[in-house]
Amino acid sequence: MANCCALGAITPYPDGDSNTLNHILEKIENVFIVIFTVECVLKIIAFGFVMHPGAYLRNAWNILDFTIVILGLLQPLIQQMVEQSGVDVKALRAFRVLRPLRLVSGLPSLQVVLNSIMRAMVPLLHIALLVIFVIIIYAIVGLELFSGKLHATCYDFVTGEIEDNPSPCSLNQRGALCTGSTICYDFKLDMSYAAVAERKQQAEAILAGNITPPLPQPERWVGPNYGITNFDNFGLSMLTVFQCITMEGWTQVLYWVSCFILFFKIIYFITTIYM
Repeated sequence: MANCCALGAITPYPDGDSNTLNHILEKIENVFIVIFTVECVLKIIAFGFVMHPGAYLRNAWNILDFTIVILGLLQPLIQQMVEQSGVDVKALRAFRVLRPLRLVSGLPSLQVVLNSIMRAMVPLLHIALLVIFVIIIYAIVGLELFSGKLHATCYDFVTGEIEDNPSPCSLNQRGALCTGSTICYDFKLDMSYAAVAERKQQAEAILAGNITPPLPQPERWVGPNYGITNFDNFGLSMLTVFQCITMEGWTQVLYWVSCFILFFKIIYFITTIYM
């Protein structure tokens, strides 16, 4: 318990910076490593190592304790060995989060709880497989309905810029529309600067007068959330469906695709949420 409190009191700093409290806690951590090592050695002497029933490593919780002790001993040794080579081994410190699990080996009631959770994992795995199956089905449907549909946004041909906080717009005048000197331009279908120049006439039809200055190099837009939220391929489609079934930002995705297939969109998202 004291080791858990010491780990929780450490304040991480970037670029190797630290403070006095962290230095003290690092020294205290070395003391805990020594205590854990002595405990491990005494248990091995008392119970034996692994060769007979009832030995130290015949118990799963003792295996966890032994692994934590070995990792704790290896971290300063490896860090000292590679210190001069410039290799960063701070990632090994992530294994320190396993140390609170040592409480389990000393508290039988916690062992009962964790054993019950692990026994429940098999039925929960069946539910997880069902959820993955549903996500795959909806990802395939979304791939067929909305592939390549979330790459059009309002684009200003005068300045060559896209609007702040861009969002998908409608190419068929049924959803979100652009205003002023901007038009809805699909950056997925046509990314070349020459093609942008060819569409200059569309911008001129919206503007009050002719555009005399040369068109600047246009900005590029990969799509919502830096191109992550879309249905362009199976992987991203699964990720977007997962976002929707968690009900985190699903309404925004609904509004983004509202520019396209209205009827199927409603059925698709309603069934996705209720599934």
